[in-house]
Amino acid sequence: MNEFNAALVCCSDARCSNEREQIDLLCNSLEQIGIHSHKGEYLFAASEYRAFDPIKKASELMCFYDNTSIDMIFDISGGNLSNQILPYIDYKRISMSDKMFWGYSDLTALINAIYTKTQKPSVLYQIRNIIGADSAVQTQRVKEYFNGNNAALFDWSYEWINGTSMRGVAVGGNIRCFLKLAGTPYFPDMKNKILVLESYSGDALLMSSFLAQLEQLGVFQQINGILLGTFTHLDSMSSQPDMTQLVMQATKGTLPLAKTYEIGHHSDAKAIVIGEELILY
Repeated sequence: MNEFNAALVCCSDARCSNEREQIDLLCNSLEQIGIHSHKGEYLFAASEYRAFDPIKKASELMCFYDNTSIDMIFDISGGNLSNQILPYIDYKRISMSDKMFWGYSDLTALINAIYTKTQKPSVLYQIRNIIGADSAVQTQRVKEYFNGNNAALFDWSYEWINGTSMRGVAVGGNIRCFLKLAGTPYFPDMKNKILVLESYSGDALLMSSFLAQLEQLGVFQQINGILLGTFTHLDSMSSQPDMTQLVMQATKGTLPLAKTYEIGHHSDAKAIVIGEELILY
């Protein structure tokens, strides 16, 4: 079994103080598959206001990037705050590192900023899945990946809604958090990209608003296609229009569109690399 060292950070909202046992369980589970955890200083907040100084969080993140004994960085947070740290990150140092950053949800903002500023890929995946409702299958997937088999964690099925092929570097992730980058220096160049979209919360009205913003940014005129993951709240409503219909309306059916049920916020979700070429056919 291969062995690795991983930093655990919270670049978005800190975990609640009552989650310490859960994170200890995560560390123990990672240890069982050969990944030794190194906890960051800003994982837990003592109050409901789960925020730390963004400059200090960015500094800690950079220390983990500089630490030659650390092989990867797992962000175990989510929420709202990851875009606070973006101005305080040294992207040149990240560009010289071979470490991969892993996170999901609100970390979409940081993941895409890293790609925009460094052209480095990151993994859209929450490592806490290995202690979630589907812990057994998720632990096996992660174990196989770190022992050289990418398929279990990164191969996901999809269906075509419109078109039959698309190719381009994948950008995006959580739609709300991706749009926080709009109008900033951290928003990716969308030309010839594949836009990955998923969400936890939000009904059809909110998704329509987000899609309108993407259209007004000129995104749909530049990208090569869209890959939809799951939209947890909207999907649970089983109402019409669903997300595929909303996207078809917003893009007027002019873009290739594929749908996967294996990328998103659910406990059985698989991983996708943001900032790496994706070919679907």
